Amino acid sequence: MYLEMIILCVIVFFLMNYTGRISTNKFVQDNQVYFQKLKEDDWDFYVKAKYGENADPDVLFNKRIRNGLMAIIAALVIFITELNYIYIVFSILIGIFVYKLDYINIRSYYKRHLHEIDILLPYYLKGLEILIQHYTVPVALAKSIGDAPEIFKEGLNQLVADINAGDSSIEPYMQFARDYPVRDSMRMMRLLYRLSIGRQERKQEQLVTFSKTISNLQLKARETKYKERLEKMEGKTTSMLVTTGLGVMVLLVISLMMMINV
Repeated sequence: MYLEMIILCVIVFFLMNYTGRISTNKFVQDNQVYFQKLKEDDWDFYVKAKYGENADPDVLFNKRIRNGLMAIIAALVIFITELNYIYIVFSILIGIFVYKLDYINIRSYYKRHLHEIDILLPYYLKGLEILIQHYTVPVALAKSIGDAPEIFKEGLNQLVADINAGDSSIEPYMQFARDYPVRDSMRMMRLLYRLSIGRQERKQEQLVTFSKTISNLQLKARETKYKERLEKMEGKTTSMLVTTGLGVMVLLVISLMMMINV
């Protein structure tokens, strides 16, 4: 009887939500001002990093809120016959876990792909170096966005917007480095800032320093690629040897059993 009541409650809730009698989506949208306070500071960045510029972080965030609320309601329905303070708190914790799960997953995705960003950054900077030879740093940054790897575009748009808004300090460059905390990103952004404020007669000298640093980063990126390829080949070789060894052992055991039977 208890199980049937739970199933009935779930069906009724689903039907009311489906027909529009109640709407979790509308509830989330109507109270978005309050729910936005729960959003993590780096949520928008992680969404853009994974899904690209066309993704809407607010839509995905509202979906997280809705899923969390649905989880709380589902837990309360399950505990409805024994509902007390402890079960209410437990239901809320379940909702918080469901709400945070997407954030944990998308943050893990970004961290898993940091090495990919680490490899892409030197090649982007090499293209930027060529543009700086013909334009000022802000103009070169703006022109580089179109050909930049997708994952950098959000940060570059923000960097250029801050510079165009009149921020002539190093902070926009450092914010980009903080958004992409990979190898030597802080140092590269400092060099880029010095290039942007340096006198024209020192530009060539600063460009040489910038170019040498990029070349070192490209060398490290190639070494990382080679190491990953080597580890992959070693893993395949090890797997093949283990499989072959197990196969030989199985054949020996079968042969030995056949000899004993004879």
